[in-house]
Amino acid sequence: MPPPSSECPSRASIDVCWVDGALLPTSQAAVRADDSAFQEGRGCYTSVRIASGRARFEARHVERLQRGAKALRLGDIRASAIRRALDELAAAALPGGEGVIRLQLSCDGEGATHLVGIARGLGVDPAQWTAISVELPQRGGALAGGEKTTSRAALALAAQDARAAGADEALLLDEAGCLIEGARSNLFVATRDGALCTPPLSSGAVAGIARAIALERIAGIAEREIAQSKLLDAAELIAVNSVRGARPIVRLDGRNVGGGQPGGWSARLARALESDD
Repeated sequence: MPPPSSECPSRASIDVCWVDGALLPTSQAAVRADDSAFQEGRGCYTSVRIASGRARFEARHVERLQRGAKALRLGDIRASAIRRALDELAAAALPGGEGVIRLQLSCDGEGATHLVGIARGLGVDPAQWTAISVELPQRGGALAGGEKTTSRAALALAAQDARAAGADEALLLDEAGCLIEGARSNLFVATRDGALCTPPLSSGAVAGIARAIALERIAGIAEREIAQSKLLDAAELIAVNSVRGARPIVRLDGRNVGGGQPGGWSARLARALESDD
């Protein structure tokens, strides 16, 4: 194992993963051909920020996986197994104590539940984001409860379009042209009159951990439909997720959002997400 380092390894440089209680080289790990995530896209996952060797929002990530396993009929998973995977994989794969762990749950053809974890470094993390809106009308990839499932083709295509455009995020719209979510984040929109709103989960968005924390800690956020025409007219557009925190989107489709600079709501959301619980 390499010596401790402050550098964050890339995914390509990390040759260890966690599979059902064992640390294995990624080149040797395998899932069964009848795995539900492989065959049907019927799996759930969560991406956990590791900071100073600790999993941020650990209890919320554990609950998310347990809730997803129940909704997708994947069987029972103990909280202790999820915490063990986080602890052991962080220690083995992220010796500098910084990075991201993705934990995935699925089941095989005999109904046995499987937990797999992979790690990666943080990569590039700009303080301000740019975004594109994606002409990929759809109803969102989530189940009614907003579970984060492995069936995410629309989100993956949107993310690919963002990368091709040199943008940090892609905003997905439904058939009516209303905002659903980002390819890797939930969105908050600050209006010119000072209000803050976010699309409801009923639009098809994933029930993001950062989104839930923001709604708990900041009073008065409205959940309502947001038309595409309102996005460029917004005072602020902010993306949130539990890995990156809050990131102001200062340009959308090549045009400035607000004054092209972060605003007060961006800072307030960032502060709300500073504390783990």
